[in-house]
Amino acid sequence: MPPRSDADVPAWVAELGLPGLVDIHTHFLPERVLSKVWAYFDAASTNYGFEWPIHYRYAEEARIQALRDVGVTTFAPLVYAHRPDMAAWLTDWAIDFAGRTPDAVPTATIFPEPDVADYLAKALDAGARCVKVHVQVGAFDPRDELLDSAWGLLAEAGVPAVVHCGDGPRKGEHTGLDVFEGVLRRHPRLLAVLAHAGMPDYEVALDLVDRYPGVHLDTTMIGVAFTERIAPLPADWPARLAAHPDRIVLGTDFPNIPYPYAEQLAAIASWAEADDRLGADFLRAVLHGTPSRLLGLGT
Repeated sequence: MPPRSDADVPAWVAELGLPGLVDIHTHFLPERVLSKVWAYFDAASTNYGFEWPIHYRYAEEARIQALRDVGVTTFAPLVYAHRPDMAAWLTDWAIDFAGRTPDAVPTATIFPEPDVADYLAKALDAGARCVKVHVQVGAFDPRDELLDSAWGLLAEAGVPAVVHCGDGPRKGEHTGLDVFEGVLRRHPRLLAVLAHAGMPDYEVALDLVDRYPGVHLDTTMIGVAFTERIAPLPADWPARLAAHPDRIVLGTDFPNIPYPYAEQLAAIASWAEADDRLGADFLRAVLHGTPSRLLGLGT
């Protein structure tokens, strides 16, 4: 039975025979940056047209413990920049955070600026295993020539980029999966994880999975009641997933979600139950196997 609360999650994970959960889409940021992010969500009724109460508004150590309590053994703490001269020091912070947090993998972020390839190469040399690219917040074109060398570095290194390039929860200046496909055409070997499964253009996202072998979808905030009212999944979602069960990865947006962690897991479990081709094997892949492979965990 899918978990009904966070307290139910560890036993459910154990029943699946998994050593733990691997979450490729969480957010940990310097406190002064995080406070501004939380302030933005506090004003969500103005910014988005609906309220967005943050469920895990805890101090940093308590947030890490909350992940451990639900059985997350490894997570990618994603950072992102909204202006120039920010991505490099955020990347340094993320690598330092991973160095003092055994559960976290080192991550990086990029922004279209002249030194992007330099600080990305430095981060990869330091062990960065995942890169966050936030097209919506950064308000930049992912096809910008300044980013071309960075995309090339990632494709060559086989390091995944978690890219928020869809039009949800609101359209940005350069969002749209058609825009990001320009990057994929230029770098077809890129390991690209479409954040929020490309919300709200799920069908287009699935088409990109069909066409590009490196494209994956993360589960962040999809299929839960909060987003089903504004960006519902297509009726044949489980059937479409059955075509590529190894290209879906656990992501949650913890701690900035407006509901308990267990709700995301219950949504994923409902897809597994809806199609006989999915089931427990699909859950094991989504919750552990595929994100472990992308992050190079060797498990």
